[in-house]
Amino acid sequence: MAGTKLERDFQRKLIKELEERFPGSIVKKVEIQQGFPDLLILWKDRWAMLECKREKSAAHQPNQDYYVGLLNGMSFSRFIFPENKEEVIHELEHAFRIGRKSRLSERE
Repeated sequence: MAGTKLERDFQRKLIKELEERFPGSIVKKVEIQQGFPDLLILWKDRWAMLECKREKSAAHQPNQDYYVGLLNGMSFSRFIFPENKEEVIHELEHAFRIGRKSRLSERE
């Protein structure tokens, strides 16, 4: 995926890969407000959000760092780009499989 010129192309391929790696998952592009991460991944009783960038050096928009950090504290959230895609997906697999549930589910 290195060399992908547009973020939307990287994002489209990433969604397909996530759906394959997490069978039964729901992966949706979200547009809530400026700075909120691009993708919501729902898998079993887990969730994560990813902010897609076309390359490592792509600029961060206002509030992106805030929301990625906030949502990571609740469950799992990362910036993802072609250069770190495998590392982030590996971290996501690990987080989903070892039981890092969202904090909301801990209230039960």
